[in-house]
Amino acid sequence: MPRSSVSLRLFLAITLLALLPVLGGWWAWKGQGPLQQQATVLVKKGTSINKVADQLERDGVIRSASLFKLWARARKLQLIRGEYTFTPQASLSDVAGKLRRAEIHYTSVSIPEGAHAWSVEKRLKEFVPEEIFWTLWKSPRLAKAAGFDQAESLEGLVAPATYKLHHAMEPEEVMLMLVEAFRNQVRPKLEGGVLPPYQTLILASLVEKETRLPEEQPRVAGVYKKRLDFGMRLQCDPTSLYARWLGGDLRFTAPLVQDIRRPHRFNTYAVAGLPPTPIAIPGPTAIEAARAPLEGRDLYFVASGNGGHNFAPSLRDHNRNVGAFRREMARQRKAARG
Repeated sequence: MPRSSVSLRLFLAITLLALLPVLGGWWAWKGQGPLQQQATVLVKKGTSINKVADQLERDGVIRSASLFKLWARARKLQLIRGEYTFTPQASLSDVAGKLRRAEIHYTSVSIPEGAHAWSVEKRLKEFVPEEIFWTLWKSPRLAKAAGFDQAESLEGLVAPATYKLHHAMEPEEVMLMLVEAFRNQVRPKLEGGVLPPYQTLILASLVEKETRLPEEQPRVAGVYKKRLDFGMRLQCDPTSLYARWLGGDLRFTAPLVQDIRRPHRFNTYAVAGLPPTPIAIPGPTAIEAARAPLEGRDLYFVASGNGGHNFAPSLRDHNRNVGAFRREMARQRKAARG
């Protein structure tokens, strides 16, 4: 065999041997990872790079925790707390890049107008365990953060909004986000009304639960404000339901006779004045109605049966409206049967 051919083969062999570690490193970095199905890894506050690397290897996201640690130290990786999702066969480069860029996976949670404590708890259950929720719900520190340190619970002290949450957040942090949004977005709108700010919020919650029609809300607020001025009981059906729920009966039905007769400090059929706290999250139009209730003669209102309410200045007129409501309900039931 010619000497030149032997030299070429030797050169190629040496070159291949030299490239093997490089090719192996490239494959370890860019090649398909071992993950078989989408996985989620939580990076919590104070988690070290070593702990994250070991968890990634343990969960089958990467093959080598050691290689990840070397890269992380070389790049001086700063871990950002959050929830990270990784797709099947993600390369080590993909995993490292997602952590470096802090591509956190968020879940959108909507807290709507009209929601009360039990609804908020249900919507947050993935992020705030039930027992912890009810403890935080009565936290004086969180009430103070919302701007009402005298409030006995966070009812009404949550801004209606869509929140971006992730599972690496602590429960108290989630609740703090909600009340800080209230303090920044809602609390200023309660100033300057006919009632002090917290009472305005309570009245707005009653209005919110009585009617969702913006055109009716100032009139409903006007009825309640006039009743407060006259010393009459508000007789607000939603407060009798709220008293039921506080007693542990979580049936979400129309008020029953026993609800209206229940002796409870939240039941405005049983006690005079506003309830001790809001009974739900009021929306902007309900808050504006509570800030400036419509001044008029009306002292009563009842559902019309068609989505709105009929108002009356006297008990006689109110009783006529009640009769009209009952006839309308009977007509609708008959039509449904037919």
